[in-house]
Parts: sequence; structure tokens; C-alpha cells
Amino acid sequence: MVRLRAELFQDLNGTVEGLRCALQNAIELEHATIPPYLYALYSIKPGANPEIVGLIKSIVLEEMLHMSLDCNILNAISGTPKIDDPNFIPKYPGPLPGGVESDLTVDLAPFSKQVVQDTFMVIEEPEDPLHLPVLKLAEGEKPTTIGQFYAEIINQLRTLGDGIFTGDPKKQLTTGFGYLQTIHVHNVESAVEAIKLIVDQGEGTKTSPFDPEHELAHYYRFAEIYHGKKVIRNPASPGFAYGGHNISFDPAGVWPVIANPKGTSYPAGSKARSLNHAFNYTYTSLLKALELTFNGQPDQLGPAIGLMESMKAQAMVLMATETVPGQTAGPSFEYTPVKE
Repeated sequence: MVRLRAELFQDLNGTVEGLRCALQNAIELEHATIPPYLYALYSIKPGANPEIVGLIKSIVLEEMLHMSLDCNILNAISGTPKIDDPNFIPKYPGPLPGGVESDLTVDLAPFSKQVVQDTFMVIEEPEDPLHLPVLKLAEGEKPTTIGQFYAEIINQLRTLGDGIFTGDPKKQLTTGFGYLQTIHVHNVESAVEAIKLIVDQGEGTKTSPFDPEHELAHYYRFAEIYHGKKVIRNPASPGFAYGGHNISFDPAGVWPVIANPKGTSYPAGSKARSLNHAFNYTYTSLLKALELTFNGQPDQLGPAIGLMESMKAQAMVLMATETVPGQTAGPSFEYTPVKE
């Protein structure tokens, strides 16, 4: 999980309103990981590096689930998820929302093992990563993690009790992911269940790199990509190791994409600028559809899914578009007002 400064905890002041603000921060944090992951994913050429593509896709889908669960918890305590807002989107390069440690700068960058190690594994890092062979832990003071942030949200939920769950049950999203059909947030117990799923899918458990549903946690999936081997039970000793089949990486299967593009990175009237504007219009339309989805209009989920597919197609065309010799364009993930 992402390393955080103590400022993220300031909203958790023992009030329901503070808890709502903290959950809005959590929604923004879960979303903020998605553009960098998608940028790396889309930069992989069609048909290339298929196992890496599958692993990143699986993580992106679960980040979307986590965002959905946070929205359901916020709705359950009569909050209002805010998604259709220019300030909802982080600035890249830069820190993730919520007071992320200053030494973590997140870029929109093409896929590389270096990006996986320096950014994605830092984003998903547990407080205490398991000592799997070849896994090296950073020395020094331990940072605060989102896992700890969520633990404090759980404490506040338990302190405030079931009485704060006054939200309209009809605003709960119950489609799109299987977990949304089984976790109906309506009291402290169900909210805690949702939060524990978010943390376990990101970090694993204290004793295993797998979550309780036997899926490898995000941190260790990214570590598989970086080390180029699947996690298996260690045949030489108790525990796990990066020692399964090789996960091959072909650098030639990645487009030479520009890092951290802006709309102004492309000349006025150019194909790249037009394609990027179209992508951003679709992305902004998606944010609008998601805000409606999480605020009482679940029928907007279908259009939102369609917009996600459009984004993928637009990004792949953009990333195959050469801007200068040896470099291709990429989507800037910027808010573009959508006409009603």
C-alpha cells in the first residue's frame, strides 16, 4: 500500500463528518493508482508480454473494486462520493493524494521492470513485506501505509457504531463485481469486511502473500513481474519463494511512449493532440458516469464499462502514433469538460 504522512489521519477526528472525509480520501487514493497502471498496460504492444498484461489487468480490476467498496461504505454513512471533479485526478508526475511520502513520485510512464520496482511495488508495499527469497526490504524507519490508514478507519467505525449507518441502501452498488453482491455495507461489521478485503487484496496477510480467497496480493503480483518468476511454495523451506515458471519480458514489445504527457505536449492540429483530446473526453465522461453510478443511479454502470473499453481502444491507437522519430504519444489523463 502507499506510504503516507500523518496528515492523512487528520480527518479521523472521531466525528462522522471526519470519517466521511477520510473515506473520500480513500476513494481518491484507490483511483489514483489506476492511470499509472493503465498507462503501463496500454504501452505494451498488442500480443506482446501476455502474462504481464494479464497480471496488470487483474490488479487494475481489483483497484476498481476497492474504489467501489469505499464508495459503498461512504454511501452507507450518508456521505456523497465526489468523482466528477477536476481535482479528483492527481497531477502526474507527482505524489498520490493524501500526503504520500515526498520520495515517491508517480509518473505516467511506459512499462518497464524499473517502473514496477520503483513505483508500483512501492504503491502496494505492505508495512512488513514477507521475507520471500530474493525480496529485499528497505532499511530505516517504517512508513505509514494505507493499510494502517484503513485500520484507523476501522477503529473509528467501531467507536461511532452502527448508528451512523443511515445511508439509503438503494445507493449501494451491487453489480459489476462478485464481491459487491455478497458484501452489503449496512453496519460496522459489513464495512469492516469490505475494508479487510481491500487491504488483503493489496498487501496479502501477515503470514501469506495470498489473500483469504487464495489470490496473490498486488504487491507480490508486481514482484512476480519484476523478478520474472511466479510465487510458489518454497520446496527447500517453509513459506514461499519466487521460483515458479518464468514470466518472460520482451522490451521490444513496449511502445516507445512519451512519459508524463500533457495536452500541450502535442502540436495544435496534430493527430496526436486530437487523439489525446478524444481520450480525455472519454475519461472525463467515465468519471461523470461513475459519480452517477455511486450516487443512486446504478444503471449508469453499463455506460461506464463501455467508456472504459473506449478508453482502451483510444489509448492503444494513441500509443501507436509516432510524434517524433523513435517516440510515440500517450494519453494525458486530464479532465476535459463534457457538454451536457
